[in-house]
Amino acid sequence: MAEMFHDDDADLSIIQSKTVAVIGYGSQGHAHALNLRDSGVNVVVGLREGSSSVARASEAGLSVKSVEEAVREGDVVTILAPDQVQAKVYEESIEPNLKPGAALLFAHGFNIHYGYIKPSADHDVIMVAPKGPGHVVRREFVAGRGVPVLVCVEQDASGQAWPLVLSYAKAIGGLRAGAIKTSFREETETDLFGEQNVLCGGLSKLIETGFEVLTEAGYQPEMAYFEVCHEMKMIVDLINEGGISKQRWSCSDTAEYGDYVSGPRVIDPHVKENMKAVLADIQDGTFAKKFMEDQAAGAPEFKKLRAQGEAHPIEATGRQIRALFAWSEDKDKDYHEGSVAR
Repeated sequence: MAEMFHDDDADLSIIQSKTVAVIGYGSQGHAHALNLRDSGVNVVVGLREGSSSVARASEAGLSVKSVEEAVREGDVVTILAPDQVQAKVYEESIEPNLKPGAALLFAHGFNIHYGYIKPSADHDVIMVAPKGPGHVVRREFVAGRGVPVLVCVEQDASGQAWPLVLSYAKAIGGLRAGAIKTSFREETETDLFGEQNVLCGGLSKLIETGFEVLTEAGYQPEMAYFEVCHEMKMIVDLINEGGISKQRWSCSDTAEYGDYVSGPRVIDPHVKENMKAVLADIQDGTFAKKFMEDQAAGAPEFKKLRAQGEAHPIEATGRQIRALFAWSEDKDKDYHEGSVAR
């Protein structure tokens, strides 16, 4: 069983005695900065000149400075920029300005695990990774609750990295729910595996393929969308509430029986072997290298694949169906406005 930590295991005064420089103010950045601030921590947000986040962070009452200035003030430097730009930001703006002995904190281990960032031996290298998007981390904190977090120490230069990481986790609300002890390697490899095989890659392809099979067989696309996509949220919510067993218990006997006899026909042993191959690419760095090289070249493959995905027929059908639901209209509108600006 994993080792777990809760509020009583951490001393909040440790992080309260330090200045935390939060680099980035996106999904996780805004949640970390605001939760830390509300826990009595001195926070400075580091953003590049011209960042659209400067106004948002300033309006929230946070001190906003350049990345270089923020790093020079930070006893703890929390790096929350996107994976593909972290190494460049670290090399150009963070490393030259780090205080002696300053701790480096990450919410994902990608750049440390694969060696794109290599801190010197005199810095603690730690992780607090909330298992939820930033807006949920912030919302739950404000509500007096918390989102579970993963915590680990890659490099304990000070000899006090564990008390520090637990204090930080407590300050953002993570220990209210609980922290699981892990490692940079385990967090990175399992995170990428889950995204690629199940949560993103596996799920999206399963939905698209189901849609294709039904529409190619002559069924109306609207019917196909309802059956392979729309109802997915209901199923996932049930699993989230009580596991796969509750989901099966909640469905009809027909659906449950079909689950048992037909599920293994779709997700057959070949799928497991394919998943193992994806895991191997994650473990040996093949995926990381491919992703980073594509990003460095301007992301031509990434952009091509994104465009192909957005052009899939299920997307047009989905927009028509979601327009029928008043509670979904604003969310869909926000997505399309954001996608145009990407």
